[in-house]
Amino acid sequence: MAERATEVIVGGAVLAVAAAFLFYAGQVSGVTGGGGALAEYNASFRSVEGVSVGTDVRMAGVKVGTVTGLQLDPTTFRAETVFTVDDSIRLPQDTAVAISSEGLLGGNFLEIVPGGMLEEYEPGDEIYDTQSSVSLISLLLKFVGGGGDNAGGAAE
Repeated sequence: MAERATEVIVGGAVLAVAAAFLFYAGQVSGVTGGGGALAEYNASFRSVEGVSVGTDVRMAGVKVGTVTGLQLDPTTFRAETVFTVDDSIRLPQDTAVAISSEGLLGGNFLEIVPGGMLEEYEPGDEIYDTQSSVSLISLLLKFVGGGGDNAGGAAE
């Protein structure tokens, strides 16, 4: 009988640890419910390399939203991006959205750089001031290859 009680106690402890881990993982990833309302915005980029649905949207390094949609506009050949931001954050109309990198080996994220205007975007508006991602490979090739410019003016 004591053996069965020990099994029940150990099983309960394992379930409690698993529940605590799931709660922690949900809080860290921002997947759990109970958050505030979300405002949706649109932006158009020349390139969204390294960005996908689910990518973080950050302001001052803090996650404030998520990319919820990506599609190619067949007319302009630009990537139309839909993202959400916590509704308590008001974006001035001179706000910029840039695709930033976490580092050489890190992933990309959407960075919101707020402006200083008094007028604010309304949820559903398109933010026009965007900066596309920069390919690290193409930058390295330009650096190694000399950039392709003949700045020295040497004769051939």
